[in-house]
Amino acid sequence: MKMDEKIFKLDKSFVSVASLDDESDEKSYWLSKTPEERLMALEYLRQVAYNYEPDTERLQRVFAIIEF
Repeated sequence: MKMDEKIFKLDKSFVSVASLDDESDEKSYWLSKTPEERLMALEYLRQVAYNYEPDTERLQRVFAIIEF
């Protein structure tokens, strides 16, 4: 799955400071998204966390012919 960077572009000019005790509206935000959008965001976060690019990193298959 190729992630579109425009969808998840980070706005570095916006900063918000809040207490961890404050109620968050994250739950209502994610419930307003479609399941497909949620899975795309999850996959994007997984790729960022593990520095993974699905188009470039793959297991190499090696075939060897053995003659007896």
